[in-house]
Amino acid sequence: MRVEVGRECCGWPSGQYREGKEEGGGGERVLWVAIRSIQKRYPNVNCVVYTGDTDATGPQILERARQRFNITLKSHVQFVFLKRRRWVEAVKYPMFTLLGQSLGSILLGWEALQAFVPDVYIDTMGYAFTIPLFKYFGRCKVCCYVHYPTISTDMLEKVSSRTEAFNNASFISQSRLLSTVKLQYYKAFAYLYGVAGKRCHAVMVNSTWTYGHIQQLWQPSGHTHILFPPCDTSEFTKIYLREQIDSPTMNIVSIAQFRPEKDHALQIDSFHHFMLKKSEKERSKYKLVLVGSCRNGGDNELVEGLKQQCDTLGIAEYVEFKLNVSFQELKELMATSVVGLHTMWNEHFGIGVVELMAAGTVVLAHNSGGPKLDIVVNYNDQATGFLAEDVQSYSHALDTIFSLTARERLDIRKNARESISRFSEEEFEHGFLEVIEPLITNIQMRRTS
Repeated sequence: MRVEVGRECCGWPSGQYREGKEEGGGGERVLWVAIRSIQKRYPNVNCVVYTGDTDATGPQILERARQRFNITLKSHVQFVFLKRRRWVEAVKYPMFTLLGQSLGSILLGWEALQAFVPDVYIDTMGYAFTIPLFKYFGRCKVCCYVHYPTISTDMLEKVSSRTEAFNNASFISQSRLLSTVKLQYYKAFAYLYGVAGKRCHAVMVNSTWTYGHIQQLWQPSGHTHILFPPCDTSEFTKIYLREQIDSPTMNIVSIAQFRPEKDHALQIDSFHHFMLKKSEKERSKYKLVLVGSCRNGGDNELVEGLKQQCDTLGIAEYVEFKLNVSFQELKELMATSVVGLHTMWNEHFGIGVVELMAAGTVVLAHNSGGPKLDIVVNYNDQATGFLAEDVQSYSHALDTIFSLTARERLDIRKNARESISRFSEEEFEHGFLEVIEPLITNIQMRRTS
């Protein structure tokens, strides 16, 4: 007997270490850990991966997974190579991008279905519009792991309140007519997104924040499971935790790709506000280190703008930009920093925050999304870090952290490191198999009857 498990995928992310972990690699890790767990529990199951990486071979993809994530699969994986990946690329849709990509995913899904019809279809790429396709045309059991809802109620609220944001341009937020048109478009898309997602037999989400939005948008008929993504923190937990006493430099490290939504500007403004309270002598001991990489020219322009912001505020000598650092240098920066800074609003989960906690920094994260609801929460009735949401609260939190004794900070760091056991690969595998088992068992029983 053989049970095929398919998954719609449009190519594997590439880039520097940080982006591999947080900006797409976290999703890729979910795929490989999920496949490995199925192979362990069900050695007779054949796993098939749909991919748009036509410039690579199956063995090359598996070797990349081994090198990148240290994941070796127990048995063979079959790859189905798709040629219509361009239909889901954002650059193809300068307007109505969400709708264009979603409709494009149906075309890509149809190509996948024509090439191979699985018994169980698992989507971890967020292409909800392919779910009805595989359920009704492929007669498959369908399941999904949602990293981030394609549209959220927060997006609707920003457009409705005409709030300028990285995904709501000023020329739209300043126009009542354009805001009304965009709001109606978003509402229509949210309805279609919900209709598609509701067709799932089983739904897994990566965080409490995502859970809330999926429940509201999809209103799934079955149970929705919160399953934290598998975070590989083994290298970071090797960093020895010691009391940071009389250090000549008290580093604040930020690790995030240079993208508008990461809100590095808030970090710089908060650091400036913090430094205003310090004497000239005190200022010399503090440094803000911004670590990340740039995807394109737009990101490079963002970095230049951030540097100009530092010059304007008069803190350029206290801020350091480090682009495309090696993993070893990344570990050293984390090991020698007191604070790990995060400022993205409504981060759906926050693998980077987990890694900062594993490395032993005192985390100061945004008071929203995954960091607020799942990560920087009390553990053993003790704090695991700090949360803030604007310049004043970030500046105040920095004051609080640096006013703690080295021993008090060490207690927080140790507790934070202990708390991240919730995000291990073992926890993910156990939860994933619990969700997927009824679907596979149902297929097996049908085959043997």
